[in-house]
Amino acid sequence: MNSPLMPKATAVWLIENTTLTFKQIADFCGIHELEIKGIADGDVAVGIKAYNPILSNQLTREEIEACSNDPNRALKIKEKTLDIEVKKIVGTKYTPISKREDRPNAISWLTKNYPMLSDGQICKLVGTTKNTVDAIRTRKHWNMSNIAPKDPVAANLCTQTDLQKAIDKAKRKQERADKKKQKESQQQQQQAN
Repeated sequence: MNSPLMPKATAVWLIENTTLTFKQIADFCGIHELEIKGIADGDVAVGIKAYNPILSNQLTREEIEACSNDPNRALKIKEKTLDIEVKKIVGTKYTPISKREDRPNAISWLTKNYPMLSDGQICKLVGTTKNTVDAIRTRKHWNMSNIAPKDPVAANLCTQTDLQKAIDKAKRKQERADKKKQKESQQQQQQAN
């Protein structure tokens, strides 16, 4: 069971404002029953301001009333349903200066290991320009002698999932192109016969 936010302050509020048993409050807040008794006696949690679990949307009045009427019933924290939306950053991502020298190395690694990736896909993965990709692919980059292939995932320029998606997409595109060529050659053979 999840414990409430600020358990001692919540316990102080429940003791002051409800007729719940010490055991119910202790179980809900995740605090020992003797500590709850100490809070009620004023020996423990002196100076802690009460925290209303109803206003913080952790409990409902109905839940408190139902538990007050039945001392054997345990308080249940209100389930939070949050819709978290992960937004993908549009545009080129910022690469720190210390990582910028890794870009040409990553491009070299990608063109060497996955030649089927398009220049656009490499640009998206590494965050570079098509001119740079083309210069490295054709070995005409101004710093070609110092470029050593390096995995872009290890260089932290892209994630493994992004790389795998790009590879899968490039493979599907290549398979479609191969099927199209095969179909055209079959049609040419049929026409020749």
